[in-house]
Amino acid sequence: MRWAMIIIGALLGLIGIVWILQGVGILLGSFMTGQSLWAAIGLLALICGAVLLYVGVRRGAPSRP
Repeated sequence: MRWAMIIIGALLGLIGIVWILQGVGILLGSFMTGQSLWAAIGLLALICGAVLLYVGVRRGAPSRP
């Protein structure tokens, strides 16, 4: 479960970055280019991915007594 959260979080974060770049018009060649809606969706995906990644990494850390 821990590795699944880390992998899904990393992939969701990368997808979020691509959507943000497309939404603000930096990454061209898609119907999402220049659409601020996709920049907002990308930001949400990036935040969710970061949370999943953080939780996945923290689950594997040893607890302190």
